[in-house]
Amino acid sequence: MGDGELGPVILPRTPSLRLDGKHAFVAGASSGIGLGAAMALGEAGADVTLAARSTERLEAIVVAMREAGLSARALPLDINDVEASEMAVTASGPFDILVNSAGLARHGPSIETTAADFDAVFGVNVRGAYFLTRAVAKGLIRSGRPGSLINISSQMGHVGGIDRAVYCATKHAIEGFTKAMAIEWGSLGIRVNTICPTFVATPLTEQTFANAERARWITEKIKLGRVARVEDIMPAILYLASEASAMVTGTSLRVDGGWTAG
Repeated sequence: MGDGELGPVILPRTPSLRLDGKHAFVAGASSGIGLGAAMALGEAGADVTLAARSTERLEAIVVAMREAGLSARALPLDINDVEASEMAVTASGPFDILVNSAGLARHGPSIETTAADFDAVFGVNVRGAYFLTRAVAKGLIRSGRPGSLINISSQMGHVGGIDRAVYCATKHAIEGFTKAMAIEWGSLGIRVNTICPTFVATPLTEQTFANAERARWITEKIKLGRVARVEDIMPAILYLASEASAMVTGTSLRVDGGWTAG
């Protein structure tokens, strides 16, 4: 090769979104975003363990997924029970991927918040999520494996919302411990991130959308002019679970239709 000649062109290749050979754990997998996560991971080739409290519903979903050619198994579990959750994760893991979609909401004016409601929502959304994330990470650390841990947070982890003081507080807390865990475990190849959806059309949000005034407020805040579907969240889950996001940790992926941009 003479002076001034260029070397051979080496083209970069997009990292794969496939998850073949990976083991995934999805909490809150019986409906909504959790079910969407299980499907997204399963379609990409992962072996998916679906966890939720509803045994019959879980079993029906697993049967349907297997009939669709996907690898899935059911694990009845309440993440409120921290010790049982850690034992189940230890016995079934290690898991390369965690999607924690289990959550609880009890909305109302902050002046009317009861201690019981506060404790219940924090128990699932913060305490349960924290220790479930830690349990999966401990399995990865013991086995010397990297992994991707994803907590389903919310746009309300970055802004406030009407009648959502407790819910917002829990989602802000998730954002905080996600960043701290990402810093602690980054050198081990364990990535920790959140996904922050806007309002998603699921059975859990039907009551909110039934209020015409509240529904109007929501659609006005979402710059794309519509609420999200579960299918809008699934590609974000796949991205963070895969090697396509190998350099992404300690951050939040906002699938909020522009809500937090305004």
